[in-house]
Amino acid sequence: MDTFEEPMEIILWTRHADGRWSARPLWMVLVGDRAYVRSAFGRRSAWYRRVLEHADTRIESASGRLPVALRPVGDAGLVQQVSDAYRAKYGLCWPGPVASINGPEAAAATLCLTEAGQVPQLPA
Repeated sequence: MDTFEEPMEIILWTRHADGRWSARPLWMVLVGDRAYVRSAFGRRSAWYRRVLEHADTRIESASGRLPVALRPVGDAGLVQQVSDAYRAKYGLCWPGPVASINGPEAAAATLCLTEAGQVPQLPA
């Protein structure tokens, strides 16, 4: 994903069914040229469920705000690479949260950011 540099965190915006937006900071890691995020609370997180229901989604970083699609990652080897990337990027400063984000519940909620800037925008 060459649209964004690798920031410490991004802001994920998801649209609710009633049209309002919510935002939350997420840690992001790169594996190869792809960006990945996880829900710290796994599949029970409301934003994660909205993403899976194809809610209008945006990411924001210092580079700007772009529409994005997020796709679940099912490959166990890739999920492990994402865990390793979280450990390498954040592990020294935040070992407790990294242990949580690399736990089985959060690892099962690994998402790949795709189509940044290419997703058609919905009317506000």
